[in-house]
Amino acid sequence: MTESRLRADALTLAYDRRVVVRDLDVQIADGSFTVIVGPNACGKSTLLRSLARVLKPQSGAVYLNGQTIASQPSKQVARQLGMLPQSSVAPGGIVVAELVARGRFAHQRLLRQWSPQDEAAVADAMRQTEVTELADRFVDELSGGQRQRVWLAMALAQQTPILLLDEPTTFLDLSHQFEVLDLCADLHEQGRTVVAVLHDLNHACRYATELIVMREGRVLAQGPPAEVMTAELVETVFAMPCRVMTDPETDTPMVVPAGRQRRRMARAGVPANPADRVPA
Repeated sequence: MTESRLRADALTLAYDRRVVVRDLDVQIADGSFTVIVGPNACGKSTLLRSLARVLKPQSGAVYLNGQTIASQPSKQVARQLGMLPQSSVAPGGIVVAELVARGRFAHQRLLRQWSPQDEAAVADAMRQTEVTELADRFVDELSGGQRQRVWLAMALAQQTPILLLDEPTTFLDLSHQFEVLDLCADLHEQGRTVVAVLHDLNHACRYATELIVMREGRVLAQGPPAEVMTAELVETVFAMPCRVMTDPETDTPMVVPAGRQRRRMARAGVPANPADRVPA
């Protein structure tokens, strides 16, 4: 088995003294579209921030291309790994085109400043995220969904082989959620390794080639959605009774939550009546 370019070994992550992730091992399969799912506060975003070298581990290490990520120069990491954080704040008075252009910082050198390649990368990123017409608008004037697409454009302009996305569909309406995930799938098919934190299990199952399911700072399951996503797992991780069916559009697993009455019974600890169950 070849070693993953991005992995974490014996990782413990904490905010001050509050440990969020303890002694975790994870490998991101090269060329995969990996989606991390789990309940709120289980450590999904914390893990992603550590993989991006935003959060320093309390113990253990993250490895990029066989070397600890902490030992590598910032620009070297930035040419390999791009990150879209969960929430970002743009500098005041900056317009969209200027913000997206900052994604090219890692490619600048003392004797190589702005180039036609940089111009083309920014234009292509803005086209893919449908923000070209917003180029001269101030970022702080945009809607939440528009800002999210602008930040994604900046990450795309970085043109890294690995792309980390923390809840990339936040603030987006349903149509734009699917457009962004379609774009991520296209990038994956073009050869990029994409890692995303998502809340929607059906989105995760539809787009991921690999799922990482977390609970309380630990990985409970990892593998292809068809092998990992079961009703038993969903109930264990999310305390939500459900059925897992086949999505008629994509043949991927589709999670259908139980009706209100059954969920009330589950919360009360009343076992379901087997006679009332519909075969999967």
